Amino acid sequence: MIKTNKLNVGDSSENGQITIIDEDRLCYLVKSDSKGAVGLRTISKALLQEFVTFMEQHPEVPTTDIRFKISGQSDIDKYEYGYGATLVTMAKMILGQEKILRSAKRANRFHLSPLQRIFYGAPGTGKSYAIKKLTEGKNVIRTTFHPDSDYSTFVGAYKPTTKQVPVFSTYGEKAVAVKGADGQQITEDRIIYEFVDQAFLQAYTNAWKLYAQAVKEGKQPAEQYLIIEEINRGNCAQIFGDLFQLLDRDEEGFSEYPIKADKDMKKYLDSVFNNMVFLNAPALCGMNSEETAVKIRKGEILVLPSNLYIWATMNTSDQSLFPIDSAFKRRWDWEYVPIHNCNKGWRIAVNNNEYDWWNFIEKINEQIGSITNSEDKKLGYFFCKADNDGIISVEKFVSKVIFYLWSDVFKDFGFDNDIFKDEDGKVLSFNKFYTTNADRNNDVQENKVELFLNNLNVEIYKPKISTEIKKDSLNDKISYAYDYEPLNYKNDGIKIMYDGEIFDNESARNIYKKTVTKTVDKFGVENVAKCLGAVLIQNPPQITTRKYVEISNTGWYLATNVGTNEIISYILKLKDKLHLDLEIEDLRSK
Repeated sequence: MIKTNKLNVGDSSENGQITIIDEDRLCYLVKSDSKGAVGLRTISKALLQEFVTFMEQHPEVPTTDIRFKISGQSDIDKYEYGYGATLVTMAKMILGQEKILRSAKRANRFHLSPLQRIFYGAPGTGKSYAIKKLTEGKNVIRTTFHPDSDYSTFVGAYKPTTKQVPVFSTYGEKAVAVKGADGQQITEDRIIYEFVDQAFLQAYTNAWKLYAQAVKEGKQPAEQYLIIEEINRGNCAQIFGDLFQLLDRDEEGFSEYPIKADKDMKKYLDSVFNNMVFLNAPALCGMNSEETAVKIRKGEILVLPSNLYIWATMNTSDQSLFPIDSAFKRRWDWEYVPIHNCNKGWRIAVNNNEYDWWNFIEKINEQIGSITNSEDKKLGYFFCKADNDGIISVEKFVSKVIFYLWSDVFKDFGFDNDIFKDEDGKVLSFNKFYTTNADRNNDVQENKVELFLNNLNVEIYKPKISTEIKKDSLNDKISYAYDYEPLNYKNDGIKIMYDGEIFDNESARNIYKKTVTKTVDKFGVENVAKCLGAVLIQNPPQITTRKYVEISNTGWYLATNVGTNEIISYILKLKDKLHLDLEIEDLRSK
């Protein structure tokens, strides 16, 4: 039974050593004051529960020995936080062995994350993904700004809507309901106007509901996030309007300067907050708690609660759309998301070659910086996403990456650099990447794409396999283990000896499928899937014989759109993890 939830934010131990500052789903943030040394410590709830359970079951064990007694009993790293004395004291508080002091006042909320935060960087750096991971499992309302966004689309406004109403007819001086032949009253759709809340009011009202409910139950309120994608693609001054004033927060996380709601918004908020009780609401702007709570509940004033987080993303390449003024910027915390290698091994498939995606990113960003003298137009790792097999098709590469470079990045700087030279020395214009066939379909000219990549000196993808090289038992050839980087080869021949059976005289890909199929038949598909990870999956999004093949009618599919270097690494991984009687010979000519 989970008992760690007995501790609330603001609780202190009677000995004064522990105060709970904040908590989330996984951890407590604790202020520890021991022998005059004060510090903040992050305590895992799962680890704390282990201390509680152990101390319940073994009350005779001295507290100084508990940490060492439970070490190694689970997958939790007992030394990740390393605060044994703090964990013991907190466990005693939960078990009633140490008195819990609860302040009559609401505990100051210590915000682990900024309340207003903008993630900015080049396109494709993973800004939205970062927010998604940070807010996983939380209450999230998401919106996107664009040039037509305004106050009403962000906050709310009266909008026409249809409503079914009964049809009446006059009979003398009376209105009489009209009924059909079946005796049922006839209705009609009528257009009426209702106040419709948008993203801001949805987040605002839900945050206050969560806050009021938590205070009523004596708990810390759950966090409500309002996520604004592409914040600088809209006119922030126009969109926020007088809400701008609410962004100034006090030490508790509440708006320091409330704003008065207009008549329509007041009516809407009063109906939404009807019967909602704000207990122990904090004093704001010099007003007493009760007065402030009543005004918020009635919708007379707007105050952002301490559990409402407003986070946004901003592409630096879009700065010119609607510049954000300095007064607005000061009210946000800014977090730069840099361009970095995410080590996913993505490749650009062109003319039967696979070019290293990250190496391309490095090379093209170097040129963007050199030619444009700007960081804004550079590409992030996720600018163009690969398929499940790690391949970026040549069609996707041209339509998304090449088009962006030619139309947005370099168009104002000319194409004089050598990277834009065609084979005849002329400019490699964008139209040369396509050819129109008789059916008027555009086909990508892969030789032109390869020419551009070669102009940039982008490397052919080489998976890291093992620096360890050993003699193979078949024909005294060389075979490879994990992080060795083999040379490029002219063909893809390999030879496998597996339990005395030889797979030879066919393509590496067919030998690869046969090897995996035999291993599945021998060890079971789930054991093989654990070894190969995403290479052997169930229900791939696009099942084609070029990309996937089903293994032994199991419903599992093997990704086959891979190069020989990867095939060798996958087979060696199977051999190593399942201890196969298998030898692999590399027959490729250099």
